[in-house]
Amino acid sequence: MRMAGFRLEQVTVTRGLATLLGQVSVSIPAGRCTAVTGASGAGKSTLLRLLNRLDEPTSGHITLDGVPIAELEVLALRRRVGLVAQASVLLTDRVLDEVRVGRQDLSDAGVVELLARVGMEPWFTERATAELSGGEVQRLCLARALAVEPKMLLLDEPTSALDGASAEVIGALIGDYVSAGGTVVLVSHDHGLIESVAAQVLVLDCGRLVSSRAGAGVSAVSIS
Repeated sequence: MRMAGFRLEQVTVTRGLATLLGQVSVSIPAGRCTAVTGASGAGKSTLLRLLNRLDEPTSGHITLDGVPIAELEVLALRRRVGLVAQASVLLTDRVLDEVRVGRQDLSDAGVVELLARVGMEPWFTERATAELSGGEVQRLCLARALAVEPKMLLLDEPTSALDGASAEVIGALIGDYVSAGGTVVLVSHDHGLIESVAAQVLVLDCGRLVSSRAGAGVSAVSIS
């Protein structure tokens, strides 16, 4: 039977004398939202970065659909598995151009549609990126990631700079993305968001996986 999604086997990440992740073994199923939570410094962002090879494990193995991700071409992997970091870097001077960074052929209408999905009005297309608030930057970077149509999204604290209404928009987007067959791995301290969208919740503490449970967002899944 073909394995779907990510599988981590005894994954450890060390930096000098520090252990960022220690012997983590877990499955992250495709077509679901998996939330990763824990205190600051628990290893959440490190785990996320491993999944599209922005970091590499010191030891252990990671597979995607049964294939070691170390065998996958990095750029192809990153188009398939899009990462939206908490402190994303903007690459252009205008919102319209920013959304098109990874897809230059995207039409104006396509840009407007993506902005709408993250709760931004059409007139944002002509805004200077330097004028955006922190929450607007977060949403713009999510639209930029969606433009290349990834099969999986890695989201690091996507609502940390958002008000309640904007956070609800992102929660709905995650739900729609998963309903359409996408996979989301969500790092968040927003327990309301986690409970509304996550099928699986992983808890890290000092780099160790200390808990894994089914979430309330959708029906229970295997988390062995």
